Amino acid sequence: MGSIINAQQIINGLQLGSIYALIALGYTMVYGIVRLINFAHGDFYMIGAYAAYGAFFLFNAVLGGAGGPMAVATLLFAMLAGLSIAALTNRFAYRPLRYKPKLSSLITAIGVSMFIEYVFSATPFIGASFRAFPAIIPQSLFKIGSATVSNYVVIDLAVAGTLMIGLTVLVKWTKLGKAMRAVSQDKDAARLMGIDIEKVISATFMIGGAFAGAAGLLAGMTYPRIFPYMGILPGLKAFIAAVLGGIGNIPGAMLGAYIMGLAETFASAYNSLLGEGIAFAILILVLLVRPRGLLGEKTADKI
Repeated sequence: MGSIINAQQIINGLQLGSIYALIALGYTMVYGIVRLINFAHGDFYMIGAYAAYGAFFLFNAVLGGAGGPMAVATLLFAMLAGLSIAALTNRFAYRPLRYKPKLSSLITAIGVSMFIEYVFSATPFIGASFRAFPAIIPQSLFKIGSATVSNYVVIDLAVAGTLMIGLTVLVKWTKLGKAMRAVSQDKDAARLMGIDIEKVISATFMIGGAFAGAAGLLAGMTYPRIFPYMGILPGLKAFIAAVLGGIGNIPGAMLGAYIMGLAETFASAYNSLLGEGIAFAILILVLLVRPRGLLGEKTADKI
């Protein structure tokens, strides 16, 4: 067996890291604004995958089969599904607890996650079994040196990169982004400046949900099977990626996600079970050595 650290594993790790990054951004944005670890976020990713699955068959007759227009329409539909479920969850589950003890919101997030999973499992036309994800775009392979690369790798990296650049522009140079940064730093001061706190929080949930929906589509294309519990492990690993990078820090979430993707891929090349567990070893190590994460700042926690 050759070296497990090679070009193929690096490409696979970056592809996986792109999916984790889109999920991790939702975690870190919500935490940065409302100090809530939204454990239901992995289920927004699952809903995005199922929305893309349904959209493929819905749009198939109109757009005439797989291809670019189908992929774009399906991506938008998946993002809309993630955005919608995030907005509903915020409005009916988290908003009534906004000024209650943080533990109440955390427990509610776990309950929301389990509720979504069991509802999907119990729905007759969905069910708990695995479903094969359709080939929205025909797969093709080409060589880069010693590595075999699928066009899905390019798509995953391109979509994730475009969305992350778009988020960076939004946060740094738009009115909404400035409001989000203000609310993150000091809610009371932001309210006194006339910022509608609830609108900013709602927008943050929706952006994070849309990113998770996009990640669900990319995961469905890359690893073509979906099921109602598919968001549990990726959601946990994306949360660990956010902690690794510095939860509440957007560049940190991206960095942590790519490190997580590479670490998991390299570990899986040695042993598949080790690949599944490496994320939790990283979490323990980070909490012991640098609890604030790689790019996180040491601040006092305001209760």
